[in-house]
Amino acid sequence: MALTMFTNTPTTPRPLPARAMDPAGLETLITVLRGEGYEVLGPTPAEGAIVYDRLASAADLPVGWADEQAPGHYRLYRRQDAAYFGYVVGPHSWKKYLFPPRETLFYIHRRPDTSFRHEPAGEPPLPRAFLGVRPCELAAIASQDIIFNGQPVVDRGYAARRGAVFTVAVDCAAPGGTCFCTSAGGGPTATGDFDLALSEICHPAAHFFAVAAGSAAGEGILAQLETRAITSAEQAAVQAQWESAPQQMGRELPPRAAPLLKSSLEHPRWEAVAKRCLSCANCTLVCPTCFCSNMEDTAELDGSTAARVRTWGSCFEAEHSYLVGGPHHASVASRYRQWLTHKLAHWHDQFGHSGCTGCGRCITWCPVGIDLTEEVAALAEPAPEGNP
Repeated sequence: MALTMFTNTPTTPRPLPARAMDPAGLETLITVLRGEGYEVLGPTPAEGAIVYDRLASAADLPVGWADEQAPGHYRLYRRQDAAYFGYVVGPHSWKKYLFPPRETLFYIHRRPDTSFRHEPAGEPPLPRAFLGVRPCELAAIASQDIIFNGQPVVDRGYAARRGAVFTVAVDCAAPGGTCFCTSAGGGPTATGDFDLALSEICHPAAHFFAVAAGSAAGEGILAQLETRAITSAEQAAVQAQWESAPQQMGRELPPRAAPLLKSSLEHPRWEAVAKRCLSCANCTLVCPTCFCSNMEDTAELDGSTAARVRTWGSCFEAEHSYLVGGPHHASVASRYRQWLTHKLAHWHDQFGHSGCTGCGRCITWCPVGIDLTEEVAALAEPAPEGNP
């Protein structure tokens, strides 16, 4: 899979699709992908949320389900139609398959002569097809591509897993209450690195998918599907959906967030938000771009083998900034400031783009409903008189 530079700036919309397929074509798509050796992963309803898991058939998709999202609030409800992708995003992101929550990196074995042997961990990655990747998630994957694949030292495990992925993107038709991808440059129409892209049109008089290939691999799969030439009326419906989706954003990220945050490090708003923040790390766990990690070294009791294990970490953990006998970010205010300024400002310095794609998960899954866009807007206001 080619590396796509993610810049958080609007891109030229892709051409209108020339092919269309009926909803039954999703079953064919899953069958074809499995026949090509892919494990098909996608959205499915489970335990009151839309999660990502293995798909045995199109019946596993969240047909007729939608999600209601607000700060600290998430609920599924039944739609009045049979849309397959009528939800927004759930608590899972594709990150868990590319940058696993727990991964053994290597083993060290002691030989009988007391010398040591290094053994890389892991089997060759299973080819996987990601079905139902939203545009904000395409942007998040592109961001992590730069973090793990675009540096002088490449993360071998990530690179291997990423190279074995076939991506089926799905445009967002109705963004949710906590979405702000338009102002973050992450969507809502897929323009990034995908193999196939689907636009679902679900109206009382018509239900179909416009489909387009974005790679040679995508062209090969598309050739095996039962598609037809799209009509001008269907293209008009797709165009109308592409134009209406950005108008339905539930939130907006204030412009020029990076320089604003860099100039507001002593603003009293940091202490105000810290009074609400639980430092629970939910926002970083659901974020599709956060990449902090911890390293654990384990050993057999007989000293024969040791392993290094990488697990997800968070800058909200006091131990994350532990230096010379104590945490550098000892207060909740300091940790929240570290997270937000890194995400929206210093990420630009490191990787050339923002670390936020506007998916809204951090707002939805915050137990106390802290809203990133609200905090940035508040930091844009002058400090009250008497405060620094």
